[in-house]
Amino acid sequence: MARGRRPQFKSQGGGTLKQIQELQSKVLEAQEALGEQTVSVSVGGGAVTVVMTGHHKLESIAISPDVIDPEDPEMLQDLVIAAVNGASDKASELATQSLASLTGGLGIPGLM
Repeated sequence: MARGRRPQFKSQGGGTLKQIQELQSKVLEAQEALGEQTVSVSVGGGAVTVVMTGHHKLESIAISPDVIDPEDPEMLQDLVIAAVNGASDKASELATQSLASLTGGLGIPGLM
C-alpha cells in the first residue's frame, strides 16, 4: 500500500455495526443472567456444601456438625477451601458455556 493512503472499506449499509450492537446486547443480557444462576458443590461426602452465583458471589456455606472437630480445624478449613474452589470452577464453566453459545466459541477477551 502506498504511503499516506488509507485502506478503502466498502460500506455494508451499517449491517455489520447493527450485528455487533445486537451481539453486545445479548452478551450483556447473558452476563446479567449469570448473576441469577447458581452452582452447588459438596465435598467430604456432603460435609461441606457451597452455593455460588455465576458471578462468583458466595451465596451460602453449609457445614455438617459432624465435621466440626475442635482438635482438627485444618480438616474443616481444607473442606471449605475445596468446596469454594470447586464452586468457583463450576461458575466459570457456566459462564463459558453461556457466553460461548453467543460468540460461536470465539474466546473474546474480557467476556469469560
